[in-house]
Amino acid sequence: MAAEFPSALHRSLGIPADYATRGLAFHAEADPSDLVKVANAADDLREVLLAARAADAWQRMCAAAAADGIALLPLSGFRSIARQTEIIRTQLAAGRTIDDILRTVAAPGFSEHHTGRALDLGAPGEPRLEEGFADTAAFGWLSRRAGEFGFWLSYPRGNAHGIAFEPWHWCWHQLR
Repeated sequence: MAAEFPSALHRSLGIPADYATRGLAFHAEADPSDLVKVANAADDLREVLLAARAADAWQRMCAAAAADGIALLPLSGFRSIARQTEIIRTQLAAGRTIDDILRTVAAPGFSEHHTGRALDLGAPGEPRLEEGFADTAAFGWLSRRAGEFGFWLSYPRGNAHGIAFEPWHWCWHQLR
């Protein structure tokens, strides 16, 4: 897919032809046979799936957080290119512009969620998928300890990708 940009899919969504040159990497979808269920999403509408090695790291990180009195809620994990497309189409139908959407949602093919290594996280009783998550004890714990388990905040404030600050989005990259 990466060699075909701008793809017909991107054109149909109105994604700018130069999107692939803006700094986000292309991410192929994880092999479905490598995906492991780690939880039901907090909304119980879908399963949270991760690649097996990321799932192992998540389980260790979640246990360490719990031992420190921190509850982490997995909100989203693996997301297919089709699901990413559906999210964008839904937001376009709600009247958002594609430029606005691309500040918070990667174009299909460019989401770390496709790899099965990315998690959107929350905490019980705290804001979900909002900047306010940065003010929680869970985010403080993740900022201090997630790297021990190979997880890194993908979109900090002022990131080079032009993506809005996403304190909830953590991706497993193995230990650096």
